[in-house]
Amino acid sequence: MDFTFSEEQLMIQQAARDFSQTELLPGVIERDDQQKFPTEQVKKMAELGFMGMMVDPKYGGSGLDTLSYVLVMEELSKIDASASVIVSVNNSLVCWGLETFGTEEQKEKYLTRLASGEVLGAFCLSEPEAGSDATSQKTTAIDQGDHYVLNGTKNWITNGNSAEIYLVIAQTDAEKGHKGINALIVEKGMEGFEIGPKENKLGIRGSDTHSLNFNDVKVPKENRIGEDGFGFKFAMKTLAGGRIGIAAQALGIAAGAYELSLKYSKERKAFGTEIANHQAIAFKLADMHTKIQAARHLVYKAACDKDKGENYDLSGAMAKLYASEVAMETTVEAVQIHGGNGFVKDYHVERMMRDAKITQIYEGTSEIQKIVISRTILKD
Repeated sequence: MDFTFSEEQLMIQQAARDFSQTELLPGVIERDDQQKFPTEQVKKMAELGFMGMMVDPKYGGSGLDTLSYVLVMEELSKIDASASVIVSVNNSLVCWGLETFGTEEQKEKYLTRLASGEVLGAFCLSEPEAGSDATSQKTTAIDQGDHYVLNGTKNWITNGNSAEIYLVIAQTDAEKGHKGINALIVEKGMEGFEIGPKENKLGIRGSDTHSLNFNDVKVPKENRIGEDGFGFKFAMKTLAGGRIGIAAQALGIAAGAYELSLKYSKERKAFGTEIANHQAIAFKLADMHTKIQAARHLVYKAACDKDKGENYDLSGAMAKLYASEVAMETTVEAVQIHGGNGFVKDYHVERMMRDAKITQIYEGTSEIQKIVISRTILKD
């Protein structure tokens, strides 16, 4: 592995860092407190090319590699995980899935608008009874010849109200089990498609998360992605790459909390000296730094595997599992290092602690990652 970045990658990383400081940091506490979607910031991220980073330029994307995407995700997440998850879903789950498995017509009609950031996308897999158990889809897409009739409910959908294009996983033939599942492109405004109330969440509160209801929604046959029955495989392949994005998000949350803690420890005094001079604090910082570096290497390795065309199921699962654990551990310690100040909003670390938790849950819980990892290593 060689993690020596190219000049282009370093420029992209710096652009994301500068944007995070100048555009995301101002107002981040208010957006979290008021559950305010970062509309203007998303527009500016689109202008920077962050909404379709890995998409071919002929479809309006930036044509960059996964490692560049990971670098951007890390920098954005250091400041605002709500903004970074919007980038992650649009890139990893929606644009990648469409570019990899969509028809040329679907790419022209939908991908170009998504990659440019003209519109946002949402990935709709989870249901009230089908979160980790993705095979138990209750949402149905009944084949009616030239169209499907879609009925059901999806839960916990990122970009739920702000999106215009939705990739919906639904069961067409229950007798075939997961081989009877399809992935359909649904547009906001289709008759019978209703958006439920916004979820009042613990963390990533600036991101809009909604339930979605489909009541006899007619979806044209040409909006199916892949062959009949490809939906479950589509979801799993797409989520495998999505985990790299969330691993990078977790890494960024951890790194951001560490950087704030390091700075604070050199300024805050107790017992006549800066608290960084107390071994109890210095050892916390040492542990944080070491674990973050380990997580960073796992995330970069997964990104490199993807870029090289190698199987990244295992490396992606390990990266997400470990980086999310490090994010949780690091942010808890960051609050502890800040003491009473860590418990109030002005110092940011309490928000980061709340944001960190979701990285252990969405796009495959930590328990699901362990299933993926254990099944892979036990095959050898």
